[in-house]
Amino acid sequence: MYTIMIVEDDPKIAGLLKSHIERYGDKAVLAEDFEMIVQQFEQVQPHVVLLDINLPSYDGFYWCRQIRTLSTCPILFISARSGKMDQVMALENGADDYITKPFEHEIVIAKIRSQLRRVYGDYAVRDEERKVELNGLVVYLERLEIQLGDRKVQLTKKETILLETLLRRSPKLVSRETILEKLWDDSFVDDNTLSVNVTRVRKRLAELGITDALETVRGSGYRLNNNWKAASPS
Repeated sequence: MYTIMIVEDDPKIAGLLKSHIERYGDKAVLAEDFEMIVQQFEQVQPHVVLLDINLPSYDGFYWCRQIRTLSTCPILFISARSGKMDQVMALENGADDYITKPFEHEIVIAKIRSQLRRVYGDYAVRDEERKVELNGLVVYLERLEIQLGDRKVQLTKKETILLETLLRRSPKLVSRETILEKLWDDSFVDDNTLSVNVTRVRKRLAELGITDALETVRGSGYRLNNNWKAASPS
C-alpha cells in the first residue's frame, strides 16, 4: 500500500481524489493545516504528493520547493491554471508532472500509478548496497559493518577489506601476499602490522559470537572456516 498526500483546499475535489485513490487500494491523506504543509509531510511520509497551486497563505510553488529540501518523492501539480508559464514554473520548482482542472480522475490515478512504478516499482533504478555474505554472515562494504542475525559490529576500512577477501575465498587459504596487496597496495608492511589487523578482525568476529573461525596457516596465510550457524537478521 502506498500513501498519497493531497494538498487541495477545495474539500469536494480533495474528497473525490481521496475516494478514487483508496478505491485502488492505496492510502490517501488530506492536508488539514495549509500553513503547516511541511510538518504534515514529515509526519505522513507520503510516496506521492498531489499539490494545488492556489492555496491559502503560500502557493503550491512555495510548498513544492520546501518539500524538495526534504524528499525526492514524486510531486504532481493539480491546478485550474492551464497557462504554459504555470506549468513551466511547476516543473522548475521541482514537480514531476502537471495536471489541469477539470480532469478525469482515471487520468490522475494513471499518472500516480506511473510515478509509483517509476520510483518504487518495476521501473525503479536499483541501487543495491554492496555486500559479501556467507552462511548468514554479512559484510556491508560501504557502511563498514558486519552482521550476523541481529548483531552488528562496526569495522575499520582495513578490517572490512580483510574480511571481504577472506569471505570471498572461504574456505580456501588466502596467502599473506594477497592480503598485503589488498590492504596496502604492495607498500612495505612488516609482519606485525598484518598480525595486528588479523587480531582485530578476530575480535570483531568474537563480538558476533564467532570464535576459532579465522585460522592462521603458519608461513602461508589465513583461512576463514565457516563454523558459525546461519541466522536471519531480525
